[in-house]
Amino acid sequence: MSTKNTRLKFVLLLPLVFVCTAGSAMAQSKVGTTVGAFLRIEPTARVAGMGNAGSALPGGLEAVYFNPGAIGTIEQAAVSYTHSFWLADISYNYAALALPVKGVGNFFASVTALNSGEMDVRTVEQPLGTGERFDVSNVAVGLGYGLRVTSRFATGVQINFGTERIWHTSNRLMTFSVGTVYKLNEQGMTLGFGLMNFGTSARYTGGDLSIQYDPTPDVAGDNGALPADQSTDAFPVPVMFRLGLSVPFKTSEDSRFLALIEALHPNDNSESANVGIEWEWKSMFALRAGYQTLFQTDGQLGLTLGFGIKGDLGSNTYQLDYAWAGHKSLEDTQRVSMAINF
Repeated sequence: MSTKNTRLKFVLLLPLVFVCTAGSAMAQSKVGTTVGAFLRIEPTARVAGMGNAGSALPGGLEAVYFNPGAIGTIEQAAVSYTHSFWLADISYNYAALALPVKGVGNFFASVTALNSGEMDVRTVEQPLGTGERFDVSNVAVGLGYGLRVTSRFATGVQINFGTERIWHTSNRLMTFSVGTVYKLNEQGMTLGFGLMNFGTSARYTGGDLSIQYDPTPDVAGDNGALPADQSTDAFPVPVMFRLGLSVPFKTSEDSRFLALIEALHPNDNSESANVGIEWEWKSMFALRAGYQTLFQTDGQLGLTLGFGIKGDLGSNTYQLDYAWAGHKSLEDTQRVSMAINF
């Protein structure tokens, strides 16, 4: 079988998370029991470089994916784009927009697109290929709203409309996410909470599930090729509870550190934790490191590294980030993000 066919398993390979007890670590895993798992791919290179521990990141467009409460902390219009060199040559792209409206609140929109590229159709009878080609394509559109309630507290909500397609078969799903951000002290210590991708179940439908059916195979002379459709089970969406803490501290007038720790509880895997740290110099250059899925049963993720630069574009500012993430059994992944604040 071609190695490219492993791309079909991408929905089973996404990162997971939450600090667990010894008892919960022995619980039965539910890996691969949800649809829409591409929603679990973290899109932001900055946060990916810090172990994807982003639910308590103190503001910014890059924090919204991890916690919709961050929408309420955004102070100026911004756009961002991320491209990820994902597993098995899968292409992952993410674009986001934030628009504050004075006296009303902050609005947010995002588009997530994942595509496997074309692969050969193979069957038991024709293992070398039928001559046909197919691909896997997933798309989600997100809309959100956030509000800074007080100088220390912000909240937000996001809704995602998504679809997953495998050749001529697809599903449709809708999820809701809600979160809050609370600044604990004047030094900037921040607590963040997010309930991500809470939604309905979804099942696949489409032409690839059509078959010819013989209702009475033991009877001769009847129509043994009646058209029929197969029905798949309905599977839940990948719900994730995220709880994080960020602690900034200065080492000099020109440099500062930001430490992040995050606990996650998914509905389709064991609990685990993400940790990360960022060192920034003169608000121009940053180095990052982190570790994903600590304490996770049979976890496949681990060390992450990254860097970023900031600068001026006339009256605007830009931010360019890169992240590398290691995988124990699969190839490593990379992300590149670009953001502009207006």
